[in-house]
Amino acid sequence: MRYDSIPVSLFENNRKRFVEKLQNNSLAILTSNDVMPNNADDVMGFAQNNDLFYLCGIEQDETILVLYPDAFKEENQAILFVKEVSEHTLIWDGDFLTKEKVSAISGIKNVKWIHEFEKNIQLFAFEADKIYLGHNEHIKRVTTEMNTRQDRMIQWCKQKYPLHQYDRVAKITRELRPIKSDEEVALIRKAVSISVKGFKSLLKAVKPDVKEYELEAELAYQYIKNGGNRHAFKPIIASGKNACALHYNTNDSVCKEGEMILIDFGVCYANYNSDTTRCVPVNGKFSARQKEVYESVLHCLKEGSKFLKPGILSKDYELQMAKLIEAELIKLRLISPEEIANQDPQNPAYKKYFMHGTAHHLGLDVHDVGLYSRPFEKGMVLTCEPGIYIREEGIGCRLENDYLLTEDGNINLSEEMPIEIKDIEHLLNNK
Repeated sequence: MRYDSIPVSLFENNRKRFVEKLQNNSLAILTSNDVMPNNADDVMGFAQNNDLFYLCGIEQDETILVLYPDAFKEENQAILFVKEVSEHTLIWDGDFLTKEKVSAISGIKNVKWIHEFEKNIQLFAFEADKIYLGHNEHIKRVTTEMNTRQDRMIQWCKQKYPLHQYDRVAKITRELRPIKSDEEVALIRKAVSISVKGFKSLLKAVKPDVKEYELEAELAYQYIKNGGNRHAFKPIIASGKNACALHYNTNDSVCKEGEMILIDFGVCYANYNSDTTRCVPVNGKFSARQKEVYESVLHCLKEGSKFLKPGILSKDYELQMAKLIEAELIKLRLISPEEIANQDPQNPAYKKYFMHGTAHHLGLDVHDVGLYSRPFEKGMVLTCEPGIYIREEGIGCRLENDYLLTEDGNINLSEEMPIEIKDIEHLLNNK
């Protein structure tokens, strides 16, 4: 592993809270993600199923976790099945996790090779009344043509045990995962700290005629150097009008004199993520108009983040943020009070310049699991990311921090990342 060892207590406590939510005499089966093919005999980078990682900390493909808290034998209450280390795998792929290492990481004593899964599960299924199965319910993009390892496990179980009752692992994990433990917050803080290093490194490379992907390289260098798994998501390095495309990430344009660059990026460290956004002037000094827009967005970030506190519903928070943006758009002379008075309530005037939500859960997923019908609670980590996008002026500005909710407010986990205009300009002009 590139990252420091995670306290085994994190996974032991997660499992304890998870099994407390299972119905009596139930069995839970979670499988790892697939290794996805690229071309020829090449593969893409592996990313673990986050519900599985949450419960055992194993970051290896061909892994199955079985939890059966009512098992007669105590050693069968939690079992991990992993792929077998052999002379062949040692030669071609290096060393997989040994049983001893799997046990040390997860805190699960009973570790078996994956080829033993079917034989063992048959014994447990005869005793259990219900089987909980994992599936990626949180995904927003259509994946009807994909058949994942989770899909195959569901098909196999229902074919093998058609008369059992079935339920969903995701229903439990989406309840548990939004509240972060101290260990999880520490990992998110580490991801943010690497992001800060990446941003400061990027600032040293900003100048007229630099390529967007050259700036992206500075972020990659820092996450690799500091033990990150990967980018939390494909970074957005959007100069000039590119910043007005919300998910622009081709990062292949030249940053020109007089433009502003929007940098939306994150680091995945120990599978926990940061997600931050900053905007900087290419030539080291914001123009009068860029400064005006930037200050409006920064005002919305500072004031809007105050609504991130326990007891607030996401929809009420977003309404407050929309009001802040609306007021700033009037100050920027982009919309008028008359337009607001005559607007279509289903398509408010501010939507021309501000089109997205501004808070999402953050953790093992960048857009972490959680129901937005659930009020914010102490221990949740949420982003705040207001923005203003003026296509006709080629200006797109978004600013984003990560916040840990406390009993009566929040803590800005991104506080060390420069955001004030004077600080940004100072760093750009004193390289």
